[in-house]
Amino acid sequence: MAIIRWSPAREIASLQQGINRLFEDVFSQAGDLDSETMGAWRPPVDIIDTEAAIVIYAEIPGVEKEAVAIEVKENVLSISGERTVENSVGNGSYMRSERVFGKFARSFALPAMIPTDKITASFKDGVLKVTIPKPEQEQPRKVSIHVE
Repeated sequence: MAIIRWSPAREIASLQQGINRLFEDVFSQAGDLDSETMGAWRPPVDIIDTEAAIVIYAEIPGVEKEAVAIEVKENVLSISGERTVENSVGNGSYMRSERVFGKFARSFALPAMIPTDKITASFKDGVLKVTIPKPEQEQPRKVSIHVE
């Protein structure tokens, strides 16, 4: 039988994960929330660092392209928008509703010297792709010495 050393830090981290899971479970149950708090959702994102750019993929299914805004201000890229509630359920009624509707916003700090005028965005199949080109690296310049 292997002996495992007791680590208070590991125990605290485990406790913190349990508390976080508890709060996520309690506050993510859309059926128990009122319409004010139902609007609080954060689309999941992937951020990829390539040689030439930083690429952000945000999953926002059910959101129209026109309902999304991307803004850069003081080296912070903000993505915001709104997913509206579908009021028509035909001849039936909801038995369970787990999708979250309402406004969302995500913000990302950008490194200094990013050429903000070259940021591009595309939208396909409910996935927003934002490409942030990296600044060109300054190449060392050789200074020649002239003899007088």
